This record gives sequence, C-alpha cells and structure tokens, in this order.
Amino acid sequence: MNLTITGDSAAIMKGLSELQASYAFSLDERAEITITCVQEEAVNGLAISYKQGKGTITYAQPNHFFRAFSMLLQHLQQEDTPLETNEKMHFSTIGPMFDLSRNMTMKLTTLKDFIRKLAMMGHNSVMLYMEDTYEVSDEPYFGYMRGRYSEAELRELDEYAALFGIELIPCIQTLAHLEEFLKWDAAYKYKDTRGALLLDSEDTYDLLDRMIHSVTKPFRSKRIHIGMDEAEEVGRGRYLNIHGYQSRFEMMSKHLTNVLEITDKYDLEAMMWSDMFLKLASETGDQYDKSTNLPEYIIQQLPENVQFMYWQYNQTDYDHYDNMIGQLKRFGRTPAFAGGMWVWNTFAPNYHLSLSASEQALQACKNNGIRDVFVTLWGDDGYENNVYTSLYGIQYYADHAYNEQVDEVEVKQRATFITGIDVDALLLLNQLDQPPGVAEGNLQQTNPSKFLLWQDPLLGVFDKHIEGLDLDEYYEDLSTKIELKQKEAYENARIHYDVPKKLCNVLANKASLGVKLKRAYDKKQLSELTYLVDTKIVPLLDDVRELRAAHRKQWLTMNKPFGWEVIDIRYGGLFNRLETAKDRIERFVEGELEEIEELEQERLSYSKRFEQSTGLGWGSYYYRMASPNVFFHVLPIY
Repeated sequence: MNLTITGDSAAIMKGLSELQASYAFSLDERAEITITCVQEEAVNGLAISYKQGKGTITYAQPNHFFRAFSMLLQHLQQEDTPLETNEKMHFSTIGPMFDLSRNMTMKLTTLKDFIRKLAMMGHNSVMLYMEDTYEVSDEPYFGYMRGRYSEAELRELDEYAALFGIELIPCIQTLAHLEEFLKWDAAYKYKDTRGALLLDSEDTYDLLDRMIHSVTKPFRSKRIHIGMDEAEEVGRGRYLNIHGYQSRFEMMSKHLTNVLEITDKYDLEAMMWSDMFLKLASETGDQYDKSTNLPEYIIQQLPENVQFMYWQYNQTDYDHYDNMIGQLKRFGRTPAFAGGMWVWNTFAPNYHLSLSASEQALQACKNNGIRDVFVTLWGDDGYENNVYTSLYGIQYYADHAYNEQVDEVEVKQRATFITGIDVDALLLLNQLDQPPGVAEGNLQQTNPSKFLLWQDPLLGVFDKHIEGLDLDEYYEDLSTKIELKQKEAYENARIHYDVPKKLCNVLANKASLGVKLKRAYDKKQLSELTYLVDTKIVPLLDDVRELRAAHRKQWLTMNKPFGWEVIDIRYGGLFNRLETAKDRIERFVEGELEEIEELEQERLSYSKRFEQSTGLGWGSYYYRMASPNVFFHVLPIY
C-alpha cells in the first residue's frame, strides 16, 4: 500500500520510514491515498477522519500519531471505507518495563522491534530495568559477563526510541537487589548483605554517584527509577556488625535523602518503588494489604522530591488498589503505578490472572487520577519464558490508556495486527500451566510447565501434587493444538511456538513419569518399569535434545548469549538425570541393584499450601525443583 504523508509530519517521518518493512506500506509522494497530519496540543489524544483516499490524523504527541496511523492502516488494509474516530489519552505516561537483569539482555535489534510495536500501540515510554547490566566508570566487575549494555548501545537505543516519541527511562537499584555485583570480591567494600549495599559509607555513595551518572548519560529523559524495593535485609549484615541495630525506617529514610542529593546534583527526577514504606506500616513489617494505614511519622519524614511507584501484580480486588493508591496520595503528590504481565517463573504467560488484576488496577488508576502507568515483564529465575508472549497484555495496557473501557474483541484484533502474532495462540499458551488439577483461569499462581520439566525423575519433589491426574494425554493434545497455530502463523512469528510445542512433547512423556515409576516400583512390577524406560525415558532423551535446540535458537535469536549458559546447564542436568534414571532402573530390573533408594522414599508435598489452593503448587527456583539437596551453600548472609 502506497501512502502520501503531508502537513505537520516532520517530527514523525523518520519513525514512519522505520515502520514500512514491518507493516506492508510505502511512502510515495504520488500515492493514491493521502494522509494529512495536524498537530494540536489541545486534543490530548488523536482523531482520524478518512474518506475516498483522503485522510486526516490530528494528534497532540508523536505516540498519539503512531497509534492513529496504525488504526487507519489496519482499517485500510481490511476495507477502504470511511472512518471517523477519536481517542483521549487518560494517562500521561504508558509503557512496559523490560527486565534486563535476570540473565536475558535483549539484543538491540529485538528492543528496536519492540519499540516499533509499542509505537503502533500508542505507548510513549519504556523502562529498562538494569540492576548491573550497564557500564559504571571504574567498576569493571559491574555487569561483568552479564551482557551489560555499553553507553553507546544505550544511546543508540534512545535515539531510535526518540524517532517515535518514546521516552526510555533507566530503572536501577540503589539499595538492594544487587547480588550479581556484590558477589565479587572487588565489591566487598560496598556490601552489607548478599544483595544490599552498606549504608552510612562514603564508598557506597561514591559508587551510587557513578552509577547514577553513568546510567543516565545516554538518555534524553531526566527521569530515573532508583528502585529500593524488597530491601528487608538492609542493615542486618556487615552494617549490624559495624553500627549495631538501627531502625529500618530511619536507615531507609536517611539513605533515600542521600540518594536524592545525587539525583538533584544531576538535575534528575527520581521515582522509587513504594513497597518498603507500605510494609513498614504493616503489623508484621513485611507485607501490605488493603487495611494498611500509613502512620503520620512516615508521611512527615520522607522527602518530597521523589515519586512513589505502587506495584501490584496479582490482586483482583478493586478496593485493594483504591486504598493503597489513597494511602500514597497522602504524601501530597500523585504516585505512579506498575502492574504486571505474568511471564516470569514459567514457560507460559498467565493472561487470566494478569488481565483480571490489571483491569481492576487500571480502573482504580483512572478513578484516582494516576498519570504514570507501567506494565512490568519480570524474568525471575533466569527468564526461561519468551518476552514476546506478553504482547497482548502490552496492547491491553495501551488500549486502557486511550479508552474509559476496553473492548476485548477490539484489543485482540489490534494486537494481532500490530504484533503479527495471533492473540488466540498467545492465550492458548496459558494452557501450559492449566492442566487437570488447575482451576479455570489459573487465578492463583501455579507453574507446572516449569516444575514438571525440571523436577528429577527419581526424586519427584512435586509428584505428590499430581497423583491421579492424566497429564500425559493433556500435554500431547496441547502440543497438537500449538502445532496447528504454528502452521497458521506468519513465517517470522513461528519461532514463538516452537519452544512451547516441544515443551509439551517433553511433558507428554515426563509430567507423570515420577508418579508412574514410584507406583510400579512399589508394586514390584518389573515389566512395567522396563516399559516406562522404553516408552517414556528413551524417547525423552531425544525430546529434551529437541527442546533445548529450539530454546537455544529462540534465545540466541532475540538475546545476547550471556545467561543462556544457565538454561543450557539446566537442560544438561535434566538429560543426565534421565540417563541415570534409565541406568538405575535397568540395573534394578536385571537384579544388579537390590533397591532404588530414591524410589523407596515416601512422596511428600512440596508445599502443604497447594492443598488449599486451586492450582498444583508454585516453585520460584529451579534448584529447588531439581533436587532437595544442596546446590550451593552460603554462610553468612554477607
């Protein structure tokens, strides 16, 4: 499709040029279809008018234009009929937060691909969560071998985002969550605990000055997120030995003031997670819920030159959001909000939980005048998932930013057009974590796609959770469904289905393997044990090889190689343990072993809480799924 662009278009032409290859249009001064651009700040959104080859897009900001352009382009590619529509933007800032700290550092080509899609959705910001994956002057171990981004790479990315009016915001940590830097001997002087910085230290504040200066240099934005979440351990390691016990609130308040002096020095606008202050206001000091009531001393003592960001990912109760936002508004300034698309600690996106929680959160944000809204895409425990599976959720947030209410059918159509990925296929991937035993919608977190893959075939720490369930046939059927979606997909989108399909092939043989081995062993059914080796374990060796190859291809296509070695090692462990299981079972059947001690053990629940849940349990860490034994041993906490 050829298009002529006229009018107030100078600010958006370079961005439009970048979109041509992805969206099947070309810019031509003599095209039959002419689109006139009119920029009017007062509209605070967009308006589209089109009839018989002539259209007008009225917009306030570049992101409004690109959203309007995608809407008009989608309309023209489907039918050349008149179109009149307009939208008002309900938030000042809308965008995702990419987790670039849990082993996955995306290639610049991947991030640029996301930026193009985000522009067409109408987003105007991206947070880059980088704990230690950026360069810091005089700190060679900061992000060492972790795929850190150079200043030049970040500047190139910022230049590219600016073509579409998208603000890149560095999101770092200035208190805790710095385990991957503090593990090095070279960082000992900065260290309180495994992950927390040593407070009341000149060395620490010199480091923070260099961190903040280094990470903000490549970006146009004056905003920076300084983190400070989940810092319960602060002051309980080396600090305690040096200074004795101190109030966590006093320590955090003083530290925040010190960090804000640095951000003020560089004329930056700071944001931070709010959870620590909300937790400190709770009865236990480590959680928050809708009954939380901030005491006046917290409100009075915290500095004013920081924006608090309230995060919540799994609450489906509107009143919870309403109350927590109300608590933070008592500081006299409007907080920001961060929801989440559940793509972490699993191979599957959990859209039912994510969208149910987000719907309530976003309505509460609108009703409370929240202006800055983000959607997080965390990658806990190594980012085994594919970040592209979050795209429907990212579109959902964009559509909420431009509409009072969201039309689900429309969001799906928009997401499919913009991403090139069938949304129904993304929703199908939910079923990786919804086998028999999981309630419809998976509203209580459960991640069997992860723990059934990595758990040991002889030790089976989650086997008690799945007794009596027919999981083999379930995953075999799901593999067929995903394969059909893959065949229907555009060629450049097929890579997103290969890992889920091959994971289902593995789980069709492995999900219930441990339960079957234990049952046959207890009954001394030697022929059944031989059958399980021949029909389950032997095919699994090939299935695991194929899954690993597909996963490696996906990772290395999208991401830098750093971090893949962790997943590679997991596959190696799985393959070797399957071989060991085969060997030990065969030797037992042949009479070389009197018993298989692992199968002699009683099967206990991984967690008793699963019995009261609507799922099959939850595991946060690979090493706890793979074995009850010691993977690493660390003493003391610092």
